[in-house]
Amino acid sequence: MAGHSKWANIKHRKGANDAKRGKLYTKLIKEITVAVKEKGDDQNINSKLRLAIQNAKGANVPKDTIERAIKKASGSDSANYIAVTYEGYASGGIAIFVECMTDNINRTVSSVRSIFSKYNGNLGKNGSISHLFERKGTFIINKADIPDIDDFTLEIIDAGASEIESDDENFYIICPLNELGNIQKQLEILNIEPISSELSYFPNSTISLDDNAVQRVFKLVDALEENNDVQKVYHNLEVKPEQEKYFN
Repeated sequence: MAGHSKWANIKHRKGANDAKRGKLYTKLIKEITVAVKEKGDDQNINSKLRLAIQNAKGANVPKDTIERAIKKASGSDSANYIAVTYEGYASGGIAIFVECMTDNINRTVSSVRSIFSKYNGNLGKNGSISHLFERKGTFIINKADIPDIDDFTLEIIDAGASEIESDDENFYIICPLNELGNIQKQLEILNIEPISSELSYFPNSTISLDDNAVQRVFKLVDALEENNDVQKVYHNLEVKPEQEKYFN
């Protein structure tokens, strides 16, 4: 998203080809499974499930696939995924924060450590870099779903949005963690369903690197995102508009 560095820095790519789309679907279904296991299958009272369903819909996961995932997760024979995080550094001193969902921690930590080592990074201890990031709520909304941009902007700011960005197609909303529910409620009142709504990690400060170093960092990020146990990858690299081509 050229011109939106905050979003570029946490960008989660959604692959265009079938193989990458299939992996994305798998990650989204895992989110649904974990949400149901934790707090049940009623999205009216399970905000985590509501977020997971919204994200699945935004990625065009078929409705029947979502419903099957919820039904399966409600049963006793579904996989027991747990959420784990890993922290480390890429070359150039770039902090990398990795969110995973796994049914085998030993496999996951081994894979993540191997990827860091292969691409000249270092896996650190949990807590070693988490202070460099702040968790916030994020929403992406199709502009075509907004009847009046000016009124919408005022209403969403009143609901708790801290930052709003936009491009030709979408509105990007950032809010403090404790305002996530208020934004969701306001969108429901306005009858607007976001393309995605989730909790994301934003770096408190960023680091700029030259093009060669940027490419090295994103080889590591790419490899992590390709891993089936990895859900999302965050970093504190300052991505300049002319460097976005390296991770598109």
